[in-house]
Amino acid sequence: MFRIVSDQPARSPALITEDGRIYTYGALAKAARRLGGRIGGRGLVFCLCSNTPGSVLGYLACSEAGAVPFLLNGMLEEGMLRNLTDLYRPGRLWLPVGRRGLFPDAAVLAEEEDYVLLDTGCQPCPLHPELALLLTTSGSTGSPKLVRQSRKNILSNAAAIAEYLELNESERPITTLPMHYTYGLSILHSHFLAGAAVLLTEKSVVQQEFWDFFRAGGATSLSGVPATYDLLKRAGLFERDLPSFRYFTQAGGRLSVEMHRRCAQFAQETGRRFYAMYGQTEATARMSYLPWRLALEKCGSIGVPIPGGSFTLVDAQGGEITQPEVSGELVYRGENVTLGYAQTPEDLTRGDDRNGILHTGDLARRDADGCYYITGRMKRFLKLAGSRVNLDECEQMVKAAYPDCDCACCGTDDHLRVFVTNGADGEKLRSLLCGKLGVRLTSLTVHEIPQIPRNSAGKILYPKLEELP
Repeated sequence: MFRIVSDQPARSPALITEDGRIYTYGALAKAARRLGGRIGGRGLVFCLCSNTPGSVLGYLACSEAGAVPFLLNGMLEEGMLRNLTDLYRPGRLWLPVGRRGLFPDAAVLAEEEDYVLLDTGCQPCPLHPELALLLTTSGSTGSPKLVRQSRKNILSNAAAIAEYLELNESERPITTLPMHYTYGLSILHSHFLAGAAVLLTEKSVVQQEFWDFFRAGGATSLSGVPATYDLLKRAGLFERDLPSFRYFTQAGGRLSVEMHRRCAQFAQETGRRFYAMYGQTEATARMSYLPWRLALEKCGSIGVPIPGGSFTLVDAQGGEITQPEVSGELVYRGENVTLGYAQTPEDLTRGDDRNGILHTGDLARRDADGCYYITGRMKRFLKLAGSRVNLDECEQMVKAAYPDCDCACCGTDDHLRVFVTNGADGEKLRSLLCGKLGVRLTSLTVHEIPQIPRNSAGKILYPKLEELP
């Protein structure tokens, strides 16, 4: 990543903050070199991230020093952070000054941009030569299960994204997703590769300050997961006057058909571009995109593979499905398929476990035009009254009936649990689902709760729902 930044014109803006500070590519590269010298070479660095210049600087400095950054939520709960540091024993910590007190025995090596670099005293653990970055899987936070990414993974995916989004140096994306989340990080990677300037903010899209900065900074794009789009609708995205706004993207889970159609219609009516996309941390970030010209025609589709990637569908016996409209597991091939997982420090010495092939665990179908549609997760099924029930499809049924309601479905065989918010009529919903699924009322319960638990990337925390009485 450092090379991407250092290769850009030195005077071009790279980062712009809400208070008007501009960090050029040249200044960012110079600061990263300086901080990289304090990191001290190859080793594991825990980076507690935020959408701030200090967070970006620490990430770039790790790249410059040849170190391996492990990007984490800057507000990660102390107990989870302790568990991870005890397990992986990083030699360096890059964290906000306000969290320095969590590690009172660590020596301060440097302090920049409201961040501090700490020396833990731990000996550098062995790292595979290809290992460049560690991220948690998209559904986890403090889990020890990490995704191992290589420099080739990062660069190939950034180049593919920049190509299909048609990015250039005039773009100014505004941050709506956390940097430690693969989708949020890919926005930095692809736009830095294009020489664009990123507008950094930690404000939510429901705050007026976000939109004030959007207009003042001349933001050209925004991105979000399905939960972000629910907030954007509440915040009046489709009614706002935003002259600089060019395009918007969505990934991180299936958008409801209704919301997809609304976004596509808005884009068509206002001369903008809307991209529905699909990806996983295990594939660095993106695996497919729906070309913007097809956004309305192929509503609900994840589109086609990214440049340099390919899909196949396989049946339960592992055979390739060639005919259209037949569902099977989606298998992806490409240079962005990551090296594999790590669950212990010893795993950080492993090489490429996947060899460019990723079994996504998602079920999909392909239409006659070659566009793909996700139909569910292989493990997201229950048996109700002897029939297999797709939990993702149940969630889509609820959202179709109650567009303003957030929901999540889980349960065990023979009993479905539906969690809903925003005052959905529980008994009517129960009857509706039973009718559609062809099961008895006793087969499911509807729970009304204040909000669906999600992590900072907007992913539903199903284990927390399963713990509820």
